[in-house]
Amino acid sequence: MLAFHVSKIVRTWIREHNAQVKAEGEGVRILPFRLPTQSPWLNPIEPKWVHGKRAVVETDGLLSAQQLAERICAYFGCSCEPHLSLLAKGA
Repeated sequence: MLAFHVSKIVRTWIREHNAQVKAEGEGVRILPFRLPTQSPWLNPIEPKWVHGKRAVVETDGLLSAQQLAERICAYFGCSCEPHLSLLAKGA
């Protein structure tokens, strides 16, 4: 879980928001539910990341940033957009 999801600032904001909704009788209360750590079956995107990672990485070497971007785009069927870090100098 990301640290900002459970930070004091976020918890305070949620509490104040819910108090305002209750007082005004308008809006939607927020009920945060913490998921247990290391529980990928509760997050439907996790299997996609696992299968994607297995499909694009090399077991015996590193890929360049360009190779990695191309493999990810090919696996997930998305267009490969240029990234600032991948542009050739002077381009």
